[in-house]
Amino acid sequence: MLELSVTLPAVRRRVMVMFFFIIMAVAVLIGRLGWLQIIRSEELYEAAWEQWNRSIPARSPRGTIYDREGRMLAGSSTVDTVVAIPAQIEDPVKTAKLLAPVLEMKEEELLEKLTMNLSAIYLKRKVTPETSQAVRELELPGIIFTTEGQRFYPNGTLASQLLGFVGMDEGLAGLEVYYEEQLKGKEGYLLFPSDNLNRPIPHEIKRFVPPKEGMDLYLTIDETVQYIVERELARAMIEFQPKAVMAIAADPRTGAILAAASKPDYDPLHYEKYDSKYWALPPITSSFEPGSTFKLITLCAAVEEGLYNEQEYYFCRGFASVGGHNIHCWTGSGHGSISYLQAVESSCNPAFINLGQRLGEEKLFRYIRAFGFGKPTGIDYPGESGGVVFEDEQLGPVELATTAFGQGVSVTPLQQLMAVSAIANGGKLMKPYLVEKICNAEGEVVYERKPELVRQVISRSTAERVARIMESVTLNGSGKNAAIEGYRIATKTGTAQKPGPRGGYIPGEYIVSMIGFVPVEDPQIVLYVAVDGASRGPQWGSQLGAPLFRRIMVDVLNYLQVPPSEKPAAPAEPVEVPELRGLTVDEAAARVDTAGLMLRLIGEGQYIVNQTPKAGATVSRQTQVVVYLGDEEAFSRSSITVPDLSGFTVKDVGQVLNWLGLYLEAEGSGIALRQEPAAGSRVEKGNVIKVFFGSPLEQ
Repeated sequence: MLELSVTLPAVRRRVMVMFFFIIMAVAVLIGRLGWLQIIRSEELYEAAWEQWNRSIPARSPRGTIYDREGRMLAGSSTVDTVVAIPAQIEDPVKTAKLLAPVLEMKEEELLEKLTMNLSAIYLKRKVTPETSQAVRELELPGIIFTTEGQRFYPNGTLASQLLGFVGMDEGLAGLEVYYEEQLKGKEGYLLFPSDNLNRPIPHEIKRFVPPKEGMDLYLTIDETVQYIVERELARAMIEFQPKAVMAIAADPRTGAILAAASKPDYDPLHYEKYDSKYWALPPITSSFEPGSTFKLITLCAAVEEGLYNEQEYYFCRGFASVGGHNIHCWTGSGHGSISYLQAVESSCNPAFINLGQRLGEEKLFRYIRAFGFGKPTGIDYPGESGGVVFEDEQLGPVELATTAFGQGVSVTPLQQLMAVSAIANGGKLMKPYLVEKICNAEGEVVYERKPELVRQVISRSTAERVARIMESVTLNGSGKNAAIEGYRIATKTGTAQKPGPRGGYIPGEYIVSMIGFVPVEDPQIVLYVAVDGASRGPQWGSQLGAPLFRRIMVDVLNYLQVPPSEKPAAPAEPVEVPELRGLTVDEAAARVDTAGLMLRLIGEGQYIVNQTPKAGATVSRQTQVVVYLGDEEAFSRSSITVPDLSGFTVKDVGQVLNWLGLYLEAEGSGIALRQEPAAGSRVEKGNVIKVFFGSPLEQ
C-alpha cells in the first residue's frame, strides 16, 4: 500500500506535464495556423499563385510620336500574337498540320515548338486580324492569344531617318531608340492556372493584367515643313542625279529643329530591305569638309576682332603662297583687285587666307570652338558626330590657311546650322533639340523642353553686320539664285571637294551646299541644304544649292505665313542671256553664275551645241537656261539617242525634243519622272517620246 501511494502522485505529475505540453503544442499550432491564415495569407497566396500559374507577357503599345502641331508621325495599334501551351495540346501533329497554312509556317517548325517542354511558347507574333480570326475558328486546344503593339507610320517614308524604326520588341534607330525608355511603356500578363506538368487546373479562371501604354513624344518637327523639304530633296535627286541630298532647318531663336532629312531614305516598316547606311540621319550623324560656308566663322571672328573692313581692297592673283605651298582660288585665274565685301560675295579663298593670318591660330580656333565645332551639340538623337578640328599641336601656317576657307576641317550640317543661327539671333549659340515635351498615357506633361543658351559667341553688333554682308551675297554674289522677291535673305554658298579614302581628294566629286536665313531683320527660319556628288549639272553652290534652298524656302515662308520684309531690296534688273554655244559646262556655269541665271544640262558631250533661251534674250534673274551637250551632227542624223529627260518640265522637254526632231506625248504635270523609250535608246527622227510627269515624291 505504501508503494502504491507513492506511485500515484508521480503518475499524476507526469500526466499533468504531458497535458501541459500538449496544450502548449496545440496553442503553438493554432497560433502558427492563425499567423499563416491571417497575417501571411496574402503573401502565401501570391506565392502559391505563382507556383500554379503560368504567365505570357502582353506587351504594351508604344507611345505615339506627334509633330509640333499634334499631328501623328508614328503610332501603335493592338494586334494578336499566337501562343501555344504544349502541355494542353492533345494532338501536336494534327495541330501543326492545321496551323501551318494559316500561319504560313512549316509543319516541322510548328511541331518542334508544340512539343517543347515549356509552359508557353510564341508560335507567331503580331499576326494580321485575318490570320488571328482564322486561328480562332480552328478552336484548337492549347492555342491561345496575347496582345502586342504594332508600330505604324501614317506618312510612309516621311521623316523615316529622324523617327527611326522598331524591331519586334524595341526601338532600333532614330528617336525610337533614343527615347526607348519613355516610349516602351510597361508590359502586362496573361495568367493561366496549371499543375506542375503545365496541365490546366479545372474550374480556375484565367486572368489578364493589361499593359500600360508608353509616353507620347511631341516633336519640334513640323510635318508640313518636313514634307516640303523632302519633296524638294526628292526633286533634286531626279534633277541633279547625286549620290545623296540633305537638308536641315531650325528656328534660330530657340534651336528647335523644324525639319531634317536626306535622300535616299527608307520605309521604316520594311527597314530590313534597305542598306543600313540609309538608316541614320546624315545632317546630324555625318561630317565632311564644309567648304565656303565655313568662311562665315572666319568672317565673324575678323569682324568681332576689328580686323575686317568691307571697303579695304585685296588683290587676288589666283593663289596664296603659304608655307612653301600655293593654295589656289577657285577661279584659277584670280579675282584681281576686289574689296573685302566683294571677296565675301565672290567667295575668294586667298582673301580669307589673309583674314585667317590676321587673326592668327589662337584667335581663329578659339572662335571655331566657341561656335561649337569639334564636339557634338548634344541634340537628342543617337549617333551624333562631333566632326574634326585641328588640335593646337597640329596647327601650322598651312592648317591655319586652309581652315580659314573651310578645308581640312570636318563639321556636321547641324553644327553649321547652329553656328549660322547664332549669326541670325544676335550672337547666341543655342542647343538644338527635337523633342518639345513628353506626356504620359493620361495626357499629363511629364517633361517640357525649354530653349537652352550655350554661350554668347559674338556681339549683337557683329552678328547684325555679318547678316548684312550675307544679304549682300544674295543680292550681288553667289547667292543670287536663292533670292525671293519681297524678302531680305542672308545666304552663303559652299563647294567642297570630297576627300579620298587614301588621302587627297576625289577628282570631280564635290559636296555643294548653301546655308542662310530669312528674313534678315527678324529671322524666323535658318536652312542648310547640300547636294553630294551630283552627276548632272555644274557642281557650284549657285547652280545646285541655291535653287534647292530657294524652292524650299518659298513654300516654307508661305506656309508659316512669314510677312514680307518692310524694306526689301529693289527687284533685280532683267539680265541678258549670254552666248553659251561652244563652251564647256564649267565655262558656261561661270557666265550664267555672274548673271544670276541657272544652267540645266541635257544630253552627253563636252560642249554646248544649243540653248534656250537664245543668246541675247532679256530675262529675269533665276531664269533657267537649258543647254544641250553633244555635237552639231546630232541634229542632222536620222537616228537619235534619246536623252535622259528626268527632272525637266513639260516646256523644257518639248523644247529639247524639238531640237532633236522628236515629238512629245506628255502625261500628267510637274516634272518628268520616267519616259518611253528609256534614255539611251536609239530612235528615228519623227518618233514620239512618251514622258510621264508628276510629283518627285511619286518616285
